[in-house]
Formats: sequence, structure tokens, C-alpha cells
Amino acid sequence: MSTPDADAVARAAERLAGLVVRTPLVEAGPMAVRTGSRVVIKAEHRQATGSFKLRGATNVVQALESDELTTGVITASSGNHGIGTATAAGRRAVPCTVYLPRDAARPKRDAIARLGATIVTVDDPDAAAAEREARSEAERLGRRYVSPYNDPLIVAGQGTIGVELVEDWTGEPPDAVVVAVGGGGLISGIGTWLRANWPDAELLGASPANDDAMAASVAAGSIIEVDASSTFSDGTAGAVEPGAMTFELCRELVDRWETASEVEIATAVRSMIDDHHELVEGSAGVALAVAERWAGGHPGSTVVVVSCGANVASSRLAEMLAVAEPS
Repeated sequence: MSTPDADAVARAAERLAGLVVRTPLVEAGPMAVRTGSRVVIKAEHRQATGSFKLRGATNVVQALESDELTTGVITASSGNHGIGTATAAGRRAVPCTVYLPRDAARPKRDAIARLGATIVTVDDPDAAAAEREARSEAERLGRRYVSPYNDPLIVAGQGTIGVELVEDWTGEPPDAVVVAVGGGGLISGIGTWLRANWPDAELLGASPANDDAMAASVAAGSIIEVDASSTFSDGTAGAVEPGAMTFELCRELVDRWETASEVEIATAVRSMIDDHHELVEGSAGVALAVAERWAGGHPGSTVVVVSCGANVASSRLAEMLAVAEPS
């Protein structure tokens, strides 16, 4: 499996033109006051499906061979990648099957069903289990498996966020860019583009302290399983697939790893509502929490944070607001 480079990201940007929203850069004024630094949010939570996952999935589906358009695709997801893949497949009338862990959020499950995809529920709460079963079934049926992160086209598609960021930026490059990390597809794609364009910007990987599989694997020098527990950041939860190409990319590209507690994640989500009147999900809260901490520790700096999604169930939002630190 080839590792995507900046040229692959550029080709993805051409392929995705007109098919995804070019999300804006938003000045985080209240966070700037709290930290003494300039903080800019790449508002990917405003993406058409409420998540960055549409980018990678669209890049894969648009690149399908003619026979794959007929046989269709199989994927696995905790929700957002399934929504993105089902959306991309529906645009080309490609049959789509999505494997979900049994604890997948009901709103995300319902959204996938409304998009016309076939849903298979795996009797396991771990998204990694759904990935294993989906890949196995795709191989058995000879159908294209669309990995949530372990695919060069997925990584390149997510990297188009970096393309937009660099093109829309004015002035000197930021000191740091903060990105949430689950399987590593998002930060690998963005990092690939930034290394070629903003080589001096520090790239921070943000993970929930309750489930930091990629960060722990990089620290260990090989992909390992972690003793994970429940997290508000369900979009980043789950083990890293053995042999994942994103592991080596993360080792190469990510300069610093940071974790956020559940209270920090919840507080960041609450702050987005209070500061900007915008809803984000827990995985975005991870990056926002780490960005605010880093910005506060480096006053006078400029920080970009990728707010990666907004697909949060009302019940989960209520849980986060209940534990968030008061203003």
C-alpha cells in the first residue's frame, strides 16, 4: 500500500472540487482572550455531512473502477465515516454496506439508513471489531473495502483540509496546528500537506486520555492495544488496525502528542456553544481543549485547530454539559 504524498493530496483536492464544502477559518476571539494567543478554528464541523469524513470517502468513491461501481463498497464506522461513505456512494448510485459497532450513536445510525446504505451491526462496542468483520466480508465478496483511515485515498482526501487551510491563510504561518487523532487518517493527510508548505508549524496530535491508541502506539514504537474506556470523543475511539499505514505517517509527521480529559473535552464543547453558538461533537472538543491549553502555555503564539465534526446525539450533549466546568 503506497503512502500518499503532497501530489496525491493535490489530486484529491481537484477530485473533490464542488463535492465538499470549503469550510471557513473562524477567529476564536473568546479563546484568544482567555489564552493571550491568536486561535483560529478550521470549522470542518460545518462540512455537508457534519464531519470531515466526507472528504476521504468521496475521494475513494470518485476513484472507483467501473466494475467497483456495480459491485459496491463495504465500510466500517462508529458513525461519521459511514455517513460520509453512504453519501459519496449515493451520489454515484453505488451499493454501500456499513458495519457498525453495537453502541453506535442512534442519530448516526439513522442518518446512514436514510442515505440508503445497508447496515450490519457487530455485537461488539469496539469500532475495531466492526472494521475487522467488514474487511473480511469485503474480501470474501470481492468488494471494495473503504477503510476509515488505512487507505491512501482516504488520507489524501482528508489532507484537502490542509490545502484549504494554506490557501485561505493570510500572513505568517501559524506556530501550531492541532488535530484530533483516532486512526490517524485526518492528521496524516493534513500533516502531509503542511510538511510541504508550512514545515515550521508544529503539528499536535490530540487524543482523549481515555482512549489514546495511536499516541500510545507511537510511544511504544509499534501498534499496541490500550486499556481504553468510554469517552465523549466517540469519533476517535477504537484500536488501530494492525499494519495501518497511518502509524508510520503519524510517527513521521506529528511533532507532539497531547491528551484531554473527559471534563476538558466537555468544557471545550460547551465553550464552542457559549463562544460561537455552534455545536460540535466530542472529537472536535478534544482538539479544541488541547489547542486552548497549548495556546495558554505559549502566549503570543498563533494556533490553528481543526474542529472536525458536529454529529453529537442530544443525550451525549446533555452528558457533556452536565460535567463541563462552569464558566
